[in-house]
Amino acid sequence: MTTLAYFEGRIVPIEQAQVSITCHTLHYGTGCFGGLRGYWNETHEQLYAFRLVDHYTRFLNSAKLLMCRFDYTPQQLADITVELLSREGWRQNCYIRPIAYKDDGVFRVWLHDANDKIAIFSQPVGKYLEADKGAKVCVSSWRRVDDTAIPARGKVNGAYVNSALVKSDAMLSGFDDALVLNQDGHVSEGSAANFMMVRDGAIVTPPITSNLLEGITRKTLIQLAREELGLEVIERDIDRTELYIAEEAFYCGTGVQVAAIGSIDHRLVGNGSTGPITQQLRDIYFRVVLGEMPKYSHWLTPVPVLETV
Repeated sequence: MTTLAYFEGRIVPIEQAQVSITCHTLHYGTGCFGGLRGYWNETHEQLYAFRLVDHYTRFLNSAKLLMCRFDYTPQQLADITVELLSREGWRQNCYIRPIAYKDDGVFRVWLHDANDKIAIFSQPVGKYLEADKGAKVCVSSWRRVDDTAIPARGKVNGAYVNSALVKSDAMLSGFDDALVLNQDGHVSEGSAANFMMVRDGAIVTPPITSNLLEGITRKTLIQLAREELGLEVIERDIDRTELYIAEEAFYCGTGVQVAAIGSIDHRLVGNGSTGPITQQLRDIYFRVVLGEMPKYSHWLTPVPVLETV
């Protein structure tokens, strides 16, 4: 149960971290957020926060898109997060949510000269997709927001109305999730996760210019696939019909982690379960985030355990 939050420049009980119903971001979606994870290693009795500085660099870049002005550095936000996690005392996997918001009244639509603030909290987390060994996916009738409308490369609050429409329509139609096409008709990403597939033994994924979030997990898996598995990773446009002849397909992201896709538009992907390359990548990924691959220890921040009296 979440008990604390970083709010108004200090760590306070979560019930004190409240904003007014007049908050600009509540009315217009003019905020941005981040999604980070901490992984509990039972053997080490240690919580590891994954790629904090990288996540906060993207978070502050998202804030720049909204003309937010902050004096924080990524490292300062990482340090605040470590203190917050340490005081929460998690002994299980957790999800960390920073949010930047404009704490102004409703009678202004513009972004500049606003009262910009940052809050952070964390909570225990389980699976994002229950069917993560063979998710049933469709191609959404909704299109991905375009960079000329709302910048998809940032985690902008208002853009997630697009994600919510995609997700609800898919679930109400009997699917676990959906893939979204961009305005050019090429594959962008899932409702809230990046997408990868395997064709002819190589990993293929849409480029960041396909209106997708510049995912930290996506970036991690591309590096691991090349360095640890010696695989070719190709970033290029993907046609819808290519989805139907993929050997493997999977989602990746902080929330979903690495989740195999079993079918797309009622067509089986491979044998409908987790393919061999997906499984290898997934195994390596979890070894990395749990601190079991020293080569990548620079991605991890051990969270100190506070002594109790």
